[in-house]
This record gives sequence, structure tokens and C-alpha cells, in this order.
Amino acid sequence: MILIDGKKTSEKIRAELAEEVKNMPREVGLAVIIVGDDAASQVYVRNKEKACQQLGIQSYRYSFPSSITEEELKKTIADLNADKRINGILVQLPLPKHLNERRILECIATEKDVDGFSANQIGKLLLGEDCLVSCTPQGIMKLLSEYGISVAGKHAVVVGRSNIVGKPISLLLLQANATVSVCHSKTADLAAITKQADILVVAIGKAKFITADMVKEGAVVIDVGINRVDGKLYGDVDFENVAPKCSYITPVPGGVGPMTVTCLMCNTVKAAKNAL
Repeated sequence: MILIDGKKTSEKIRAELAEEVKNMPREVGLAVIIVGDDAASQVYVRNKEKACQQLGIQSYRYSFPSSITEEELKKTIADLNADKRINGILVQLPLPKHLNERRILECIATEKDVDGFSANQIGKLLLGEDCLVSCTPQGIMKLLSEYGISVAGKHAVVVGRSNIVGKPISLLLLQANATVSVCHSKTADLAAITKQADILVVAIGKAKFITADMVKEGAVVIDVGINRVDGKLYGDVDFENVAPKCSYITPVPGGVGPMTVTCLMCNTVKAAKNAL
């Protein structure tokens, strides 16, 4: 069993990105919009700002009270769309309930949508066109590539069908010539399908949900889950019992997680290059 080290891979990619940013003819800028004072969101934003600082990317934070109206937020995004200093725009989710996330995200200019959440980006991904791929799925594919894990011809099973992870990673695996099954809460006899997986990607937000009897011997297991239980972090996979059966597996923390912010940086640099 080989541990897939997301932290090490992330550091390698960031070193390469820093060189790219240093050689760019103009500054690269990322704008982060955060609404309200959700503690987890504040941590995520600080992590993104720290990554920008490490790579030489200019970071711009726009903080608003949770009482902001949808029109006010849209106006800010419109201004950032027109701002040539800004190559990437992201809105930290979740937003307060009175704000429509989908309408807000669709206001971001396609070429600056570094989270890759807009219908335009997802549509391009579906068609196999060049786009800014959402960060966690992109990170998973980079990890598979870094560890020389062949995808073509393999049966990949994705557990979870979210717009942020499940759907886009299934498209990326399909593009890499895997045969893809997508499972979800209504899937009958889930274990019968997960046991067929050469590559198993789990993104459902339920601690230790995937147990050893649900995994094939020699499978590659990618655990996207981050669940806090009694002050400790656990993935969606029962790591202790599943790991001995795997050829490769991502730990939690330290697996997919570090790659998400790194791929946000990749998208920001790519958007800056496209703007040139």
C-alpha cells in the first residue's frame, strides 16, 4: 500500500507555479469575496491568501456583512470583472440563505471563474473543451498523474454526485478513458458496485462510510471527505481498515485537501496567461 501524499505533490506544483508567476510580464491578481463571519470560511480564505503570498500572486479580499443584498454583491462582482488587475474571482461558499448562490456565481466573468463552478465552465468540461476545471477534481487528477496511476481502461466508481466534486471528477475520469460509474444516496446495493472499482473516489461527507468489505483488493482509493468528529478529522473512508487492501490511498488530512487550494492557484495563473 502506497500513501498518496497530497502535501508533497502540492508543494512541488507550487514551486513550479512560483517560477511561472515570477516570469509573468505583469502581476497576477486574485479577488476573494467573503460574506458574513463563518469561522470555517475565514480559515479557508486565510489559506488562499497565504498561498497567494507564497507564489507572488496579489490577493484582494472583499469582506461584507451577512446583511449585504444580492444586488450589492452583483455590483461588486461586475466591478471586479472589469478590473484588469484581477485575473481570478471567487466567492467563498456558503453564502447567507437570502443570497442565491447560483445567480451570484453566474455573474463572475467566465474567464475569471477560477473556482470553475459556473454553468459555462461545467459546460466546457462536459464538451471536453479547455476550461478552468473546478479545483478539487483537478487536484485528484493531478495526484493520479503524479503517482503514475493509469486511468485508461479502468473501472472508476465515484460515490457522490455534487456539482463541486462528484459530477466534474466523473467527467474528468471519463475524458481520461476510464469506464465510470456514479453512485449516490439512491443507489441500490452500493457495496456491490464499489467492490468493482479499480479506482474509487468518495465524496459524500460521512465519516468512515466506506468500509473494508466495500473495497476490492488492490484498488486505488481517493478520499475527498473531511469530517470533524470529537475534534479529530476523518475521511469518508474507514482508513485504518481499508488501507491494507489498497494499492494506493489518500490519507485525511494530507491527501486531496492540500491540492484544492493549489489548483485554485493553477487556475489563477492559467487565467492570467489567457488574459495575456
